[in-house]
Amino acid sequence: MDTRTLENWIFSFNYKSLIIIAAVVIGMLLLRWIILTILKKLPKHHAVLRSIVNWFTFYGTLVFLLLYFSKAKWMFAVIFKFGKVDVTLFLIIVAVLIITLASRLSKISTNVLLPGIYNRYHLDKGTRYTFDRVVHYSIMIIAIIVSLTTVGINLSALTVFAGMISVGIGFGLQNITSNFISGVIILFERPIKVGDRVLIDNIIGDVEKINMRATVIKTGTNEHIIVPNSYFLGEKVVNRSFSDPQIRLTIPFNVAYGTDVEKLRDMLMEIAREESLVSPAVLMDPEPSVSFVGFGDFCLNFELSIMISDYNQLGTIKSNINFRINKLFMERKIEFPYPQQNLHIKSIDREIENNYIF
Repeated sequence: MDTRTLENWIFSFNYKSLIIIAAVVIGMLLLRWIILTILKKLPKHHAVLRSIVNWFTFYGTLVFLLLYFSKAKWMFAVIFKFGKVDVTLFLIIVAVLIITLASRLSKISTNVLLPGIYNRYHLDKGTRYTFDRVVHYSIMIIAIIVSLTTVGINLSALTVFAGMISVGIGFGLQNITSNFISGVIILFERPIKVGDRVLIDNIIGDVEKINMRATVIKTGTNEHIIVPNSYFLGEKVVNRSFSDPQIRLTIPFNVAYGTDVEKLRDMLMEIAREESLVSPAVLMDPEPSVSFVGFGDFCLNFELSIMISDYNQLGTIKSNINFRINKLFMERKIEFPYPQQNLHIKSIDREIENNYIF
């Protein structure tokens, strides 16, 4: 920045205008406070109305200042030079207006306009998130280009800046660039999407956000894991809901030798049917199954397999079925086996037997 140019702008500034600006800002904030106090009587629509009031307060103040001081010399005096471009306060305010309006338009599009389209075509949560990100980035890029053009900056002049960025990428930003490109690939190729349940390093969680650099995963214990986007393209990731939200729940258990396995199978099938009446996520088509896995050292090994339509209920349903199995085994007096070992003595020294035993 040219120091002399900035000094010229300061001397051209009319300090009486500063009083007017302060008065307008204070007046708008006071009016905002009064309106919001009145709107508290409408709690149902308070959030929406508050957003509208904030919107008009901010943009109303900027537009008023632009119109009121449209002929003021200090508004068009040069603050600094960017290459051959003389940057004035008027151009800065216009650029800020364009970018902030674009941000507001992006929020209106993703929160108000697009959800109706999503519901009409029954798009899933992951697809909606992808479209929201694409619309947001597109609007903001266009706004930045328009604001730079409005200020008078020739985009071709940014080639030097782009060259500096490329050098920085070559030396120290490879990881950031890799994660950014990986994030774009994830949004379009969709190996994972928002709402998917994934398994990473034996930790199960739901994909909550896919940001430019990293993906946020929320675990069942309400903890958040920040995973770089490049991880999902370079490592093995288990996606439990990639193409089908249904998941198989397998519950292993053991019973003692001598148990009537035919009756046991019928009882477990009845448990599955009872749980399906309480939990709609338990599917009876395909039908649950009981597998006789094999013979253990001290028990018979079984597995109860059930298909579940909602993977988010996996833990709850598993717990419910375990409660039912435990209750049924106690009522029918079916024994849970305990580890045991039998010691068989084939021979013993006669002298030891006479002196120490029995």
